[in-house]
Amino acid sequence: MAEKKGPTILSGINDPADIRKLDLTDLSLLAQEIRELMLDTVCRRGGHLAPSLGTVELTLAIHYVFNTPRDLLVWDVGHQTYAHKIITGRRDRFDTLRQFNGISGFPKREESPYDTFDVGHSGTSISAAAGMAEARCLKKEDFRVIAVIGDGAMSTGMSFEGLNWAGDRHENLIIILNDNEMSISPNVGALSSYLNRVMTGQTVNMLRAEIKNFLKSIPGIGEQMLKFSRQVEESLKTFFVPGAIFEELGFTYIGPLEGNRLDHLIRNLQNVKELEGPVLVHVVTKKGKGYTFAEENPSRFHGIAPFDVCTGRTLAENEAFPPAVSYTKVFGQTLVRLAKENPRIAAITAAMPEGTGLDSFAAEFPKRFYDVGIAEQHGVTFAAGLATQGIIPVVAIYSTFMQRAYDQVIHDVCLQKLPVVFAMDRGGFVGEDGPTHHGMFDFSFMRAVPNLIVMAPGDENELQHMLKTAVECGMPVSLRYPRGVGVGVKLEEYPRILPMGRGEVVFDPGEATLAIVAIGNCVHPSIEAARILQREGTAALVINARFVKPIDEELLLETAKKIKKFITVEENALMGGFGSAVLELFADKGVDGVRVIRIGLPDAYAPQGTQKELRRMYAIDAEGIVEAAQKCNETNAQKPSR
Repeated sequence: MAEKKGPTILSGINDPADIRKLDLTDLSLLAQEIRELMLDTVCRRGGHLAPSLGTVELTLAIHYVFNTPRDLLVWDVGHQTYAHKIITGRRDRFDTLRQFNGISGFPKREESPYDTFDVGHSGTSISAAAGMAEARCLKKEDFRVIAVIGDGAMSTGMSFEGLNWAGDRHENLIIILNDNEMSISPNVGALSSYLNRVMTGQTVNMLRAEIKNFLKSIPGIGEQMLKFSRQVEESLKTFFVPGAIFEELGFTYIGPLEGNRLDHLIRNLQNVKELEGPVLVHVVTKKGKGYTFAEENPSRFHGIAPFDVCTGRTLAENEAFPPAVSYTKVFGQTLVRLAKENPRIAAITAAMPEGTGLDSFAAEFPKRFYDVGIAEQHGVTFAAGLATQGIIPVVAIYSTFMQRAYDQVIHDVCLQKLPVVFAMDRGGFVGEDGPTHHGMFDFSFMRAVPNLIVMAPGDENELQHMLKTAVECGMPVSLRYPRGVGVGVKLEEYPRILPMGRGEVVFDPGEATLAIVAIGNCVHPSIEAARILQREGTAALVINARFVKPIDEELLLETAKKIKKFITVEENALMGGFGSAVLELFADKGVDGVRVIRIGLPDAYAPQGTQKELRRMYAIDAEGIVEAAQKCNETNAQKPSR
């Protein structure tokens, strides 16, 4: 990028009040400078680049027209808020984006008064904004509430629930639908913008109201004429714009507007600001705008790791020796292999075919692949319906997003004992996306559900065996695995079925005085810790539990007869997690004299940071396990904490 000379416009922007002093020319230059800062930061830090590049003009227009933070701006998900963060006092800290102790990649109330609602899961903005608008009425205050929601998030059931509610309440509320999947030709865009500037003007809306009141006042035929005039207006609107559904829900529909034209956006939003009642503004933006690679491949740059700006390739791709294969890739490759052997296997994702590794399955078996959009609840019950007819659905959804379909897991799948496999990627720490995306709770909430098998592989090789086991067992299964690359073990040639509910001893130094019982990606750090302890003179046995439920009672109880000191290790909340299952087993079976230290996540949300930083912070690494073992040998020991 070109080197800047002298002061920039952006350097003088400390809050939205500063942008309201700018003319249109300077606003356009500011948009360019914001994009340059985004690109420079995200290429080094990683992040959600394409959606934020697309909403720069929209962000500037909203803050220019509305009196934020008095007027409340609610973002949906937050993938598109980097420009918002930059102009609301966080420009100087933007380099810390998504870093440990840095600013969040999502809106966060504790960061700024301009962040009105913490977000991370899509579809929340309309309901949250409706609540804020209702509170405004209860407190008899006067301000505007604006929700910005993407076209993908609009597909969520919660968004339609919010629209249904808000349209019926008739309170002042502005919803901006950011549509970054459609394209508008210049002629259509210009015509649409012109028409909407007219349609949103006060004169036209006053005329609308007067005609409505006049028609209603005509005895006998007034209501019929009013109804007919509405039908004519709706027919014309539907012919030119796709807004009839929103009008039927009670909203005044405006759009579509060109979302990367500041002049059109500002003039229309100034008119919209004066409208009464619920309004939906349909804005079409270009995802990835301003960076060619992101424009050409917006899905790839939706969430991107650090990359080379000149080539668009991630730094990992540029390495001479690429890292070990990822868990996601092993899952995708294994599922394709199993599906070739078994035509009853189908795959379901919720708008994440690449992220879940199902893109290869979709290419190989397009008729057995289903992308349900951002609709996890529907996806799970849809899978249940498939399963009633003999299909074996594998539902690939990140752990954090599976939380959204918990009721469907319980009532629609497990109550009926339907053989649905929940393949939950991103179990444990996800890293820089932070607390809204960590998969901290799935061991806890899944093990409470009857009829559900809960398991987690110790490495990428075991993942392929567990997937084979899951699709063959004929029961509901929760299979969780972590984000990122595996430990580099060799993959066996053929996936095999594992014995149900059985763990295995993976490190035995002989004459052990301590047992480390680990689950999932904590197994290999536990083996490393045991080797360190062995060099220090402590013999520690390591068990790969494999299953949270059914837990291997026989192995644990036999071990407890010989060893009285246990450490459980999991990358999950301690409350109700794997360690709790071990404690419950010992309590229920009346095992006396056994001391258990649990390593896991406390009753708090984990912050953002790299996986390595967070594992060190919570002592869920080899060093932390060694420290726990040393504490276990001390009198009245407590679990180590940081």
